Amino acid sequence: MYEEFYGLAEPPFNITPDPRYIFFSRRHREAYEHMMFGITQRRGFIQLTGEVGAGKSTLCRLLLERLDDEQYATALILNPVMTGIQLLRSILRELGLPDAGNDRVRLVERLNDFLLERAAAGQDVVLFVDEAQDMSEELLEQVRLLSNLETDDRKLLQIVLIGQPELKAKLDRPELRQLRQRITVRYHLGPLDRRETEAYILHRLEVAGGNGRPTFSPWAFRAIHRHSRGVPRLINAVCDGALLAGWVDGLDHLGWRQVRRAVRQLEGKVA
Repeated sequence: MYEEFYGLAEPPFNITPDPRYIFFSRRHREAYEHMMFGITQRRGFIQLTGEVGAGKSTLCRLLLERLDDEQYATALILNPVMTGIQLLRSILRELGLPDAGNDRVRLVERLNDFLLERAAAGQDVVLFVDEAQDMSEELLEQVRLLSNLETDDRKLLQIVLIGQPELKAKLDRPELRQLRQRITVRYHLGPLDRRETEAYILHRLEVAGGNGRPTFSPWAFRAIHRHSRGVPRLINAVCDGALLAGWVDGLDHLGWRQVRRAVRQLEGKVA
């Protein structure tokens, strides 16, 4: 729709977690470095939390992309609402292993054999669990037990738990203190400030092939940050609507009116 009008190669404000569009604010850089440190130093458990739309999944995709395939085998669980057996089978399937059977002992043995084989070859295995706040206490305990797979000198499985703030609240429960005590690397991903919001918008336009069009007025940037509160997913939604409004109006320079129209549409206040 508006891509041709503004000379863009693709829509710049999609809400999918595309690592090509990663913007390293101070907080996103720190989160990335915390996670990479925990993985490379084999710290066992790593926890990343943040509000909905803060960019956690995008960071996860970036890590998966940047971890050397020759040094790391990875598994990504996107929907952890499942039973313990289903989780084990999902992990095996992600690692390219046979996942048939419902015997937990045999499934764990299959995973352990693979981990030992990878360790002997000098390769680490990393499990990413997104939306981990949705996991039951029983399933989190099953994940903790997987961390017992180890040799005398190293953890065989690195586990990254990624979730909303409810994950931290859940892990603070006394019933999960054994798991909480094993998490040695933690980071909470906060929102962008006003200047970072402006830089984030310009960055995404550039990645999408922009050549300086459209531009935003200072009032437009302020309005976007005020409505989104610095949450990247909300910034994307407002900017997408503002570009659509600018295209309809035939404008290269977007102001607070286009942003207001986008916000009102997102809130369902106009047709």
